[in-house]
Amino acid sequence: MAERQSFKALQRAFAAHIRDPQNSPPPEDIEDRRMAIYRDLFFNNVVSLLAGTFPVLCRILGEDDWRRLVRDYFSIHRSHTPYFLEMPQEFLHYLQNERERQERDPDWLLELAHYEWVELALAISEEEPDWDAIDRHGDLLGQRPVLSPLAWPLSYRYPVHRIGPQFQPSAAPEVATYLVVYRDPDDKVGFMEINIVTARLLELLQHDDQRDGAELLAQIAGELDRSDDEQFREAGRQALVELRDRHILLGTQQQQPAHEQ
Repeated sequence: MAERQSFKALQRAFAAHIRDPQNSPPPEDIEDRRMAIYRDLFFNNVVSLLAGTFPVLCRILGEDDWRRLVRDYFSIHRSHTPYFLEMPQEFLHYLQNERERQERDPDWLLELAHYEWVELALAISEEEPDWDAIDRHGDLLGQRPVLSPLAWPLSYRYPVHRIGPQFQPSAAPEVATYLVVYRDPDDKVGFMEINIVTARLLELLQHDDQRDGAELLAQIAGELDRSDDEQFREAGRQALVELRDRHILLGTQQQQPAHEQ
């Protein structure tokens, strides 16, 4: 029992030093040269993995600030998953809930991090459409359009899809940025900027609305006081077709035979 407790104490000391070598001394009787191998191996793997998921944020911060940020995450965050592919979500949680905001942090930092994380989250998502319940060639106006479970409508205060080393806005625009991120049948992740009308349409579809496409467009037209606008209806029809062409809409809800209704 004493040996087991001693080994557990050694493990805790080892892990604490790996996470935060400046504030946690290494276990006794272990050569620092050997500890350095583990310190560098663990930390550099985390730095590299997160840089691959948040490449824009990494470039904007620069190597030194990026490594300081990851070191803070590595030191204080207690992960709830052993899987490397889920570490970026843990890092996002740290940014949103644990990290103290720094004076020089850009206002858009969290939004950019979320936007970059979404690409990985969709790439590894195990969601699958129920194709038996979908008519891929159905009437988008006369039947209920089906939103892909692999299409995520998003809104941000900042134009996160444009932010980079050469473009870093100092204030949020008056108009929000609406995007939809989606995975197509070839498992490629795409990004589409949409307007507020399309964003509202996708919002209605997200909430399991049972109305057909024409009814949804009529509701939006009423909200915008454009109920008698034929041009608006045609633009809405074209938007539905484009969304299906991009696999954001998968088709329409399969209609049941009359004897099953």
